[in-house]
Amino acid sequence: MSARVVRRSLAVGLPLALLGTVCASGTATGAQERHHRPGDTARVTASALLGDVPLAGFSNGLLPGTVGDDRGVMLGGIGSDLFPAGRKGEFWTVTDRGPNGQIKVDGTKRRTFPVPGFDPAIVKVKVSGKRVEVLRSLPLTTRSGAPVTGLPNQADRDEAPYSYDAKTPLPYDPDGLDTEGIVRSADGSFWLVDEYGPSLVHVSAGGRVLTRYVPEGLELEGTDYPVVEALPGVLLHRKVNRGFEGLALLPDGDLVLAVQSPLSLPDKDAGEASRNVRLLRFSPKKRAVTAEYAYRFDAVGVVDPGEDDTSELKISSVVAIGGDDLLIEERTDRAARLHRVTLPRGGGILGSRWDVPAASPSFEELADPAAAGVPVLRKRLVVDLGTVPGVPGKIEGVAVTGRDTLALINDNDFGMSDGAGAFDADGRLVDSGIETSVTLLKLPRPLTH
Repeated sequence: MSARVVRRSLAVGLPLALLGTVCASGTATGAQERHHRPGDTARVTASALLGDVPLAGFSNGLLPGTVGDDRGVMLGGIGSDLFPAGRKGEFWTVTDRGPNGQIKVDGTKRRTFPVPGFDPAIVKVKVSGKRVEVLRSLPLTTRSGAPVTGLPNQADRDEAPYSYDAKTPLPYDPDGLDTEGIVRSADGSFWLVDEYGPSLVHVSAGGRVLTRYVPEGLELEGTDYPVVEALPGVLLHRKVNRGFEGLALLPDGDLVLAVQSPLSLPDKDAGEASRNVRLLRFSPKKRAVTAEYAYRFDAVGVVDPGEDDTSELKISSVVAIGGDDLLIEERTDRAARLHRVTLPRGGGILGSRWDVPAASPSFEELADPAAAGVPVLRKRLVVDLGTVPGVPGKIEGVAVTGRDTLALINDNDFGMSDGAGAFDADGRLVDSGIETSVTLLKLPRPLTH
């Protein structure tokens, strides 16, 4: 593997367990929850890295001519999620929208897309020893077979796209997807979630978008695939770049979708300060949302000791573990904790006053939702990944591989960092040095009985 220049901050590249030694101590609650008896902790049993695959070669091998210049970027970003592919050590993953960053121009941050022709893809991988091997890749395409791209959909709603140096505006693309979670149905088709809409996307076994389900009132026009407004309109208030990220497939075939961050209700400041987030249950048979659940994050200092910015909290992975039980990952870019919840019967807060954007106070503003009569999901901590040596940062995908074993995958952001220094004078990537890795974890107790 070639030598790389590391430009990311020290904290982002460190394993989670080491971050506690370079950050200040957390709250008393956090310190107590991080204390374990010997023999009562999870441990890493193996770790594997994805090798260098030039992004142009990868993309053009799937859809010839899509990428003219990859600017030295390697395949990465496949850590948005992880779903077992049937055989031991094999998983389905999905890229996000592609290499992207931020550069400040005249005091305003601009979203950059250094490889605008990149097409998000479903990638099947195999963990083989210390290597992650790509077995198969499926480009995401529209009804006519064109790439969906990873470009934003709508002006005035999504961030405006720019070239790698933030100087040249790029076009919006209504077909574009910022894909995150992935599951595979028994019929071989895939379901993905997307940050832009936010949306739920049904994809054929070959990668063609069959239907994109979006919030009521989105009015997304000009797509080359069917769009159905089947999700609650309150989701139109999702934070920019924080739509759906977690996705789980329940045994009965229903899907559970997690909004990554609290909605911006009644405004951005309220969403940034909130610890209240929403999960949805979607029935593919009914093509409709059947329940909406209230979830509350732990305090940010408990999830990530030393961090005091509540807006850093996110839900990245949601995993079904039998019946109506889920694992839910709460994380920052440096730390993560997995909680177990059981979904109750009924529709939860679906269609209630908390789905009305004008409600005051909003669900997001509640300091104690349970005291306000909101049925908040009860949770139990399964593992604090920040206490496990060898777990990398920014874990976004989690898969259950056995009664007491998990696989974790990180998002390396295609080796990109923010700022003008992400590319050299020749417009070539200055790689962060952070690799895509799959980490195998053994828990101290079984998840199932």
